[in-house]
Amino acid sequence: MIEFAREAYDDVVRHADAGGAEEVCGVLAGTRGNGDEPSVVARAHEAENVADAPAVRYRIDPEEQLELFEAIEADGREVVGFYHSHPAGPAHPSETDASRATWPGYSYVICALDGSPFVGSWRWRGDEAGFERETVSVSSER
Repeated sequence: MIEFAREAYDDVVRHADAGGAEEVCGVLAGTRGNGDEPSVVARAHEAENVADAPAVRYRIDPEEQLELFEAIEADGREVVGFYHSHPAGPAHPSETDASRATWPGYSYVICALDGSPFVGSWRWRGDEAGFERETVSVSSER
């Protein structure tokens, strides 16, 4: 399970909407859950999409990713995972998402915009295990 603070959830949806026809991306900060404990997202950090085809892919520059990781840790938080948008769907990870996932145990959140915004999350279990869907909840208390 992954639980978003209301502001972080809204920031992901707003960023996805602002991206128009191109995918947007970023890093999620908070507390990463283990086992039965949910991951809690306190903040969404936007990143520039430097993919060669941003209409269908996302890529965070490694230097920017390192800077975001360091800022998250300096703020006393953990990297929970990553987010990106699918402007025209699907509302689940694509084959490209699975082939490029590299952080086992971390959440990969997708904001699909085909119709009304849908935010889903999948935890990457590794190459052979693939993605495992997570329940997404939003809390106004965090």
